[in-house]
Amino acid sequence: MAGLELLSDQGYRVDGRRAGELRKIQARMGVFAQADGSAYIEQGNTKALAVVYGPHEIRGSRARALPDRALVNCQYSSATFSTGERKRRPHGDRKSCEMGLQLRQTFEAAILTQLHPRSQIDIYVQVLQADGGTYAACVNAATLAVLDAGIPMRDFVCACSAGFVDGTALADLSHVEEAAGGPQLALALLPASGQIALLEMDARLHEDHLERVLEAAAQAARDVHTLLDRVVRQHRAELRGGHRLVLGAGFPAADPAHLHVGERHGLHHGGGAVCGRRPCPGFCPGLRRPPQEVGGSASGLA
Repeated sequence: MAGLELLSDQGYRVDGRRAGELRKIQARMGVFAQADGSAYIEQGNTKALAVVYGPHEIRGSRARALPDRALVNCQYSSATFSTGERKRRPHGDRKSCEMGLQLRQTFEAAILTQLHPRSQIDIYVQVLQADGGTYAACVNAATLAVLDAGIPMRDFVCACSAGFVDGTALADLSHVEEAAGGPQLALALLPASGQIALLEMDARLHEDHLERVLEAAAQAARDVHTLLDRVVRQHRAELRGGHRLVLGAGFPAADPAHLHVGERHGLHHGGGAVCGRRPCPGFCPGLRRPPQEVGGSASGLA
């Protein structure tokens, strides 16, 4: 990447974005009828698919069961065609194991596992195309899938990456920017409380610049939350109305005035928890419905 100008004198990046601007994001929920929850997301050219099963009985040895909470199992894989170089092992390599561990740590901090003791929640994430921000795309897809499964969470988990180039903090790094070898930060945020579920830094960065890069990632994660919240609400309205709505040009949406305060977000906010469609006292109807498709974009967010 020697000689490539990542940030122009006018403040534009290689792909034409401003420093704090996100790539275009599109998302759909309920893409697999066989899974308890599923979601598909595109962040720029990075594409990820997540499916969730559970809570269900512990598989394998029952000695793995936790008496006070659910066991969260996360597995990551990438398609052999996800990058320019064909992979011989789509899963099971060191990178896949590390990513699975990071995802498990992230969602253990967000899922209300104490509500389902002696059970297991399986989260499977596959990257179909990798073009930077792989961890963030996996987290965001898994968040939608967990909500689609109706598993209670403390809050959304929204993730984004950030870097530092020529004295400027960049949000939502592309593959070209990641390959340049500069400092990179990956952040998973619970936006309502501002708590950090996971924070990882690659390469060295002076502490004087850390706060700027961290704030760039946090603001980008909050922008992602705005989109994911819209996608969940639209998906909820679609399921209730029994018709197909697609977020895009014009953003057709149900009238919020006809929805209850809790229903307006398509979530259950009892005791600080949020969940998708699994039966909840006094709110969720608990009906299994065919998968629906919802999309949205967040291009131009800064």
